[in-house]
Amino acid sequence: MGAVLVDGLVLGLQFAILGVGLTLVYGLGGVVNLAHGQMAVMAAIVTARLMDAGLPTAAAIAIGIIATGLLGVVLDRTIMQPVYSQHGESRILLGLLLMLGVGFIIDGVLEWRYPIEALNLRIAGEPVTIAGLKIRRGSIVASSVTIAVGLALVAFFRLTTFGRATRSVIQNEQGARLCGINPATVRTVVFGLSGVLAGIVAVTQAMTSPVVSTAGVSLTIFALIVAVVGGLGSVSGAFLAGIILGVVNTMSAFYIGTFVSSIILVVAAAATILIRPQGLLGSG
Repeated sequence: MGAVLVDGLVLGLQFAILGVGLTLVYGLGGVVNLAHGQMAVMAAIVTARLMDAGLPTAAAIAIGIIATGLLGVVLDRTIMQPVYSQHGESRILLGLLLMLGVGFIIDGVLEWRYPIEALNLRIAGEPVTIAGLKIRRGSIVASSVTIAVGLALVAFFRLTTFGRATRSVIQNEQGARLCGINPATVRTVVFGLSGVLAGIVAVTQAMTSPVVSTAGVSLTIFALIVAVVGGLGSVSGAFLAGIILGVVNTMSAFYIGTFVSSIILVVAAAATILIRPQGLLGSG
């Protein structure tokens, strides 16, 4: 029971970072990035290919994560520009269609070129005993990385000028513009940051289980569920929802089955929309 709970917390932290990347893009641009999971998988495959080519693991990981961040910047400065010129439902629908297309393209390329490629960063060594529980070294490193990233995000949004500017744009774009903040610049940086977060999730997940080239859709679904339950646009809500849903997913998969655990997550998202449409910590 304890070991399963620990695995759930590790997965929950990964869910949280994945959901934060999605909710940041939505909060700033009103766009749901349906290619978010595919971007994470792209980082994993780039890292795996570089490692296969003989590059040191740390360098391969850094390049894979940076590549995904740059992809986010390129997407924002190119195909997302027509989306930002729209308003209301038109922006949401156009953004959904374009990012869905990007997701299909990444999926298609990865399944065509690297159908059996996977990133596996299993950390060798005996499990570490903490509070009477034997915890895998990969789980410890993965959770440490995600916690560090979470704390860095909190510090970024609360303590830096750009972070405060980002929060201002999320809360009131027009008001932020009147204060001299350029929403377009903020959106570009945050779209790149979202890609970096997706890459980090892929790397940390590879420390506990392989990330295969076909995992993009499932990761996008997980990110969307976390963002909906936490509240689209709410970073703290995504963290809370990610941890809760990670534990629920792992516990239900262990005691009931993986298929049923996925159904439970979808039901949780649907129930949230019906009972509390703004999410756990979203503004109504």
